[in-house]
Amino acid sequence: MRSSNPVFSRRGFSRDNGYAGFNTAPQAGYAQGNPYAQNPYAQNPYAQQGVQYGAPPQAPVSTGRMTMDDVVVRSAITLGTVAVGAVLAWTLLPVTATGFGLAFGSGLVAMVLALVQSFKRTPSPALILGYAAFEGIFLGVVSEIYNSRWQGAPFQAVLGTMAVAGATLLVYKAGWIRVTARYARVGIAIALAFLVVMAVNLLLVVTGVAADGGLRSFGPLGALVGIFAILLGAFFLTLDFKQIEDGIAYGAPRNESWLAAFGLTVHLVWIYLEMLRLVAIFTNND
Repeated sequence: MRSSNPVFSRRGFSRDNGYAGFNTAPQAGYAQGNPYAQNPYAQNPYAQQGVQYGAPPQAPVSTGRMTMDDVVVRSAITLGTVAVGAVLAWTLLPVTATGFGLAFGSGLVAMVLALVQSFKRTPSPALILGYAAFEGIFLGVVSEIYNSRWQGAPFQAVLGTMAVAGATLLVYKAGWIRVTARYARVGIAIALAFLVVMAVNLLLVVTGVAADGGLRSFGPLGALVGIFAILLGAFFLTLDFKQIEDGIAYGAPRNESWLAAFGLTVHLVWIYLEMLRLVAIFTNND
């Protein structure tokens, strides 16, 4: 399932557009925190959209440009849609083969919608909210299944997800993590390698070569893999924060806030699912 996570924003991480400070060309001004200091007209990622800006503005000067309020509102709408879908699925769908089948189907639809949006050049609110609704159904059934075996696991996973997101934002704003081109490239390479390993592990489990889930077992090895996956989710959140920060500073169009909401939602879902597994593993070990 991007801006980043299984999803990587075409605008956000392409090698030739310079978006979010990830341009691969040498930039003397980057050390001072301005990735576009050498030539703001050539380096501004939004200049290609028919809007030319000089020095980066400190705050949006036009109502047609993205603001933090836009990001917050659209993120709340998207995450709220996920939450409503999850609550309805938890309440209305039974923990049976039928319910699990509907959850699996919803998860596949959500993944397809996420991939379609990821490869679009412009954000589509309908696709993003559709993804959120189907993802919510999937999460609702999965959470109910976990809760039926490990009472309270979903609530603990929600708290854990909030803690990880809050800590990541704090670390990012404090400047302890600096999102550079190298940081993004290395992190994405690691994430892709992780996804490949997980795909191979799934194949081995399905064919019976690996027992008890292989690397995704409910034992110590599974816990280590889960912790690593959560760290990857936090890494993608830092890319989202940088994308939002640069989008506001360099005058991104207002509809780009939908992409920001989409990226945040995908990665928070990623972290929640991994946190859910981690809670279950630690509960098993008690």
